[in-house]
This record gives sequence, structure tokens and C-alpha cells, in this order.
Amino acid sequence: MKVLFVSNDPTIFDADSAARARMRAYAAAIGELHIVSAAGLGAREAHEGNLHLYPVHSWKLFRVRALEKRARTLILEHEIEVVSAQDPFEQGLAALRATRGTNTKLHIQVHTDFLSPWFVRSGNWRSPSVRMPLLNRYRRELADQVLPAADGIRTVSERVKTSLIGRYGNRIAEPSVIPVAVDLTVPEPVRLSMHPAFTFALITVGRLEPEKRIEDILAALKLVVLHYPMVGLFVVGEGSERRRLERMARSLGIEDKVVFLGDRPDARGLMKNAQAFVQASAYEGYSRTLVEAALAKVPIITTDVGIVGEVFKGYEDVLSVPVADPTALSLAIVGFIEDNAVRQEFPRRAEAAARAHLAAQGNLAERMKDDLMHTLRGV
Repeated sequence: MKVLFVSNDPTIFDADSAARARMRAYAAAIGELHIVSAAGLGAREAHEGNLHLYPVHSWKLFRVRALEKRARTLILEHEIEVVSAQDPFEQGLAALRATRGTNTKLHIQVHTDFLSPWFVRSGNWRSPSVRMPLLNRYRRELADQVLPAADGIRTVSERVKTSLIGRYGNRIAEPSVIPVAVDLTVPEPVRLSMHPAFTFALITVGRLEPEKRIEDILAALKLVVLHYPMVGLFVVGEGSERRRLERMARSLGIEDKVVFLGDRPDARGLMKNAQAFVQASAYEGYSRTLVEAALAKVPIITTDVGIVGEVFKGYEDVLSVPVADPTALSLAIVGFIEDNAVRQEFPRRAEAAARAHLAAQGNLAERMKDDLMHTLRGV
């Protein structure tokens, strides 16, 4: 089978990246895989056996057109049978346009819970306001155009599948659920930075972008340290919101309780030395970081997003709280501080749930190949 991915991940051009390794596995299962993706000027075309990578260098304003043009050329040159776009937004639109007038089937992957109300909502009276991209409203409109035209749809969780069926009904192909790959290898613990005043260390890991709502964790921490001054927060990750979050920590008077560590390749090792992992995301399609935290056996506090309820049960495996509710987050943190038995039991249950979930998924590359084959055959 000859397949073209229209990707939104520039890290595939890094030969040592995890994304590149996944693409090699996909190529081995599929037979012949071509990938076109927007990338920086340093990215170069690469060919590894039956895996072929093509960077597109373009300004954002013209990116859809550039991706469409390159994808169209590859479809005709290589007789591509299925084009799979890695989101139903800009990449999906480029793929849809590229396949028009050809016999090539269109397959769309949905990794984001874009139908969550929080995809476009900035906050409420209980929480700080975040700057959600105005582009998200336009992206919903793009998805409304792209998904009904797709011959096959892959989602990463039952939550996302249910939301799509609720909005589109029988106007779309029935979505499949193929989760995100997670490395089962659990690294050795990595010591957190020396902060002797932090006898109860919280950690959050992820991109510092609006949808992660790190603001809510900072607001919750402000409430907690009034009564538990030994609590501190380590923030692992980089993104456009870092300076804003640093300013917020200063304005709340908790800058000495928050340590921004930046991107860390050893994030999973750092988790193992924390007393609790906290995630405050507005929405998640899957949330690989939750699975990684569970494998690291760290107690988890999370908003009700992604695979919460599907893989992890609230108040049995993890402490689950509503989105945009710093008070609820603070109470969950205090719950773990004061109840050592719960703090010991929840990680055991979460790890067991994560391992059972991963064991049930089988070979994800083979499942992806089968999904693309079903799209090709019109199943």
C-alpha cells in the first residue's frame, strides 16, 4: 500500500526523535510511506528504505497551499492510494484539496478534543483567564468541512469518537479508536533541583501553551501554600506562555515556590521523585503524559480530560477535578498531602490501569495499517 501522511510534526526530520521512530514503524507495516510536513529551514528531504520525508518551507499564511501543492505532486508521482492528514484543520484541508479529482482515498486523524467547549473558551469566574487562540474557532469550521468528506477517520480516544458522532452522526465514516504510542520503559528516578524547603514537590509536564492552563495550577498553589508552606511546584516544558506564567508567579507572591525547568529529556525520571503529578489541561485528545505519570508510580491529579474515565477512574486511580477550577485543584493537592494511604494506593491502581490499557492495544503500527486498508477498500 502506498500512503502519504500530511503531518504537523517537524520533529520527524530529526533522525533520532521518537516521532521519526514511530514513522519508521508505520512505514515497515504499511509498505511505502511518504510524509510531507511543514518544517524549519534546516530540515532536508530524507529517504530511509520505504520511508520518504519531504519538508515544506512556507510562511504560515501560505502553508495550506504549500502543503496541498507538495502533496498533490507526490500523489501523482508515486500513485498514492491513501492520504492521511494528522489533524482535521490546516493539514486536513490541504489533504482534502490535494486528493480532489483523483482516486486517492482521504483519511483524517483526530488527536485533539476540538469539540470540547474549552477549545474556544478562555475561563470562568472561578479561574484565571487564558488567551485561547482565535484560530481555534476557524479550525472548528475547517473540521466541519473536512471530516464529512473523509473516507476514514482515526481518533485517539473514545471521548473524541463520541464527540464526533454526537456532532456529525452518519454524515461521517464511523471513527476508529487507535491510541497514542507510549514507551513502556520506565527510566530511573532523576533528582529534582535542590530546594530543601520543598518537602512536598508537585510536578507538571507539558508544553507551556494556553490549553494546558498552568495558570490554574499556580492559582491553586497560592491557596495551598498559605497553610502548607513546604509545598513547591516544578514546571517541566517550554512554550509561548512561559514568560507570562513567570510573571503570574511573581504577582501571586509564589515565585520562590515555583521552579521552571524548561524542556527536559529526563522528565519521566523527574516525575518519579515528585510527591504528586498535576495536570490542569482544558482539553486533551488522549494525554500520553498521564500514562507516563502512571507508569512512574506518582500520584496523579488531573482535570477530567482525554482518557480520564476511559482508562483512569476518578477517585479510584487518580484525583479528577473540573476544568478551570483552581479551588478544586487545591483541595485535591491537600487531599494527597493529608492522606498518606490514598497517596500510596492511587499510584498502584493507576499503574495497573495504564499497563492493562497498553497491553490491550496490540501493535499500533499494524492497527494503523489496517485502518488505512479499510479506508482504501471502503470498509
